[in-house]
Parts: sequence; C-alpha cells; structure tokens
Amino acid sequence: MTLSIVVIGLSVTSSWGNGHATTYRALIEALAQRDHRVTFLERDMPWYREHRDLAKPSTWSVELYQSLPDLAFRFGKTISIADVVIVGSYVPDGIAVADWVTTNARGITAFYDIDTPVTLAGLDRGLPYLSAALIPRFDLYLSFTAGDVPKVVETEYGSPLARVLHCSADIDVYRGQQSEPKWQLGYLGTYSPDRQDSVERLLVAPARAAPDLQFVVAGSQYPAIEWPENVARIDHLAPSRHAAFYSEQRFTLNITRADMRALGFSPSVRLFEAAACGTPIISDRWPGIETILEPGAEILLVDDSGDVVEILRDMPDERRQSIGARARRRILADHTPAHRARQLEFYLQEATAQRRSKSVNRPSVRSKQAAEI
Repeated sequence: MTLSIVVIGLSVTSSWGNGHATTYRALIEALAQRDHRVTFLERDMPWYREHRDLAKPSTWSVELYQSLPDLAFRFGKTISIADVVIVGSYVPDGIAVADWVTTNARGITAFYDIDTPVTLAGLDRGLPYLSAALIPRFDLYLSFTAGDVPKVVETEYGSPLARVLHCSADIDVYRGQQSEPKWQLGYLGTYSPDRQDSVERLLVAPARAAPDLQFVVAGSQYPAIEWPENVARIDHLAPSRHAAFYSEQRFTLNITRADMRALGFSPSVRLFEAAACGTPIISDRWPGIETILEPGAEILLVDDSGDVVEILRDMPDERRQSIGARARRRILADHTPAHRARQLEFYLQEATAQRRSKSVNRPSVRSKQAAEI
C-alpha cells in the first residue's frame, strides 16, 4: 500500500554538524523505493544553507520553510491529509511544531527520536524540541535507542506505542573503495564536549605513544586544539566523501556520547556507515553493542590507549580484514535502509490498528499555542 508520508526534521539538505541528514536520506530513499510518497520539510537555517550537500532527489521531495507561520500557511493542508506525519528530534521550535502537528494531522503521527538518550536525560529539565506532555499525543514514538527504553517511554511517559528504529547507512553509497590506507586510525564526528575525553584517550594518546603512525580526525565545530603532529585534521567532510575516507583508514574509531554510552543500545549512524564500508571498527564499550556487531569478530572494543596501540601494532592484517568483512556482512543481513523501511511500515500498521481498536479521538479544538502558529 502506497502511503503519503511527511517528515519534519532537523535537516536532510545538510550533514554539517549533524548525523540526522544521512539517517533521513537513507530511510527516505528506502521508503521511496517501496513506492511511498515522501516529502521532507526543513526549517531554512543559515548554517545549513551555507553547507548544502544533498543532490536533488528524484523520487521524493524537499521543501524549506522560513518560520512556524510559514510552515502552517504553506503546508497545513499537506499535513492534514497525509497518511503519516513524522516529527524528528531537534527540530527548531519543535514543541510548537509537535503541538500543531498532533492537533491538525488526521493520519498517523510519529515522533522520531534520533537523540533518545539526550531526550530522556533532559525531559524533566525541559527541552526545546519535545515535552513529556506531548509524547502521549503521538500515535507512535520511534526510538533511536533499544533495550528497555521503548517500554520506559510507554509506561513512564504514556506513549501509546514505542518502537525501536535505529539509524542505517545507504549501502550503495557506503561501501569499500580500493584505496591505499593513509592512516592507521581515524575518527569522523562533530565535536562534542562529552565525546572529546574519549577522543583524547583513544586517539590522541595513542598518537602520542606511537609517533611513527598516522592518525586523522574529521568533523566540524572543533575548538582550537593542539593536536599531535601525526594527527591530521579535516573540517567538514561531505557524505559523498565518507566512503573514501573510511577506506583510507586501517581502523576507524567509534566514540559514543556520554548519555548514549550510559543508557546503551544506541548505535550511531557513523557505526553503520563504517561497518557498511568494511572498515574495521575500534569502539568504546557500552551496553547492547553486541546486539549490533559481535565483539571480537565484527568489532573491537577497547578501554584505554594501550589497547588501541596494541591493536594497531600487533593485529595481523588477515584478521583485520576479516573483522571489517564480517561487519559489512552483518550490516547487509540486518541493518540496511530497506530493513528500516520495512520495520517502519510494520510499526505504522500497529499504530493504525491500535488507534482503531481504542477509537482514539483527536482534539477538536486547537490548543492556544497551535492556533498561534
């Protein structure tokens, strides 16, 4: 069955400073290939406008809006008649957008939380993109994080239906390339204070301990840092360059944000990208990583710089290549965008059946905030 789907997300046009764009692109392309009509609505923000890296999609559409009133005026009918409306985490003025969507959309509404650990850690303090009161108003809560989180979202926050929807990587884009490795170890990720300690411990410290080896850090928004001479720096790296970048590393480093590491079961989109490219991954530890890739066989887990240096210096190349190849096979078997699209279709069927069985009534009067948009 073909569905009309509207996604209001942080960004799909620019991957600068975020992992949302490539996540949305992979999922939407897979949905479009399954004959669904998808429109992505994005707030036109200057920092994304200056770093657009999306080729014009041929099977789905992107529209930019300038403000909340502009969103309501231009896309009110589109939202109203869509079969499905998905609002993503970190959408600018997300609380007002979610309030308006859940008031006006007739179809199934879903919140796609690509930042679930951050959301759960901040709900009680207040977030700009979601409130606890809005969660029960969505028919479906899609969680980036697995484990016990969906049940928590249902029991503690009143979601009618919470399900896991991990990120994924476009396997046609993210695949190994014939390249001679330039670096023993690399890292791709936007600067985050709660990741930097791990970058220092698992990349910078090994670089200092092994000055004869070459390392690289790629990503935007880093402050002035005095990197060792054998650590190369690349600022923003467009997704079209990611596969080549991964292929130029003997190993790549996966670092997890503090909230995601503490909660566990939160694989980043970079993990899927690197594995899809067949680049052997060295990662920090967190609960649930074994549900994505098998430690020791498909991914290497480390605790300190000594572990990293030992791998870089002593691991036989045959085993290194085997780990990367096994990781790619796991991605192809369990974690492609097509898998995510089928999961989403099933969840939407569940939400539709649940709405019918409970005879859920939409509010007939707009809230004051929604009416003001």
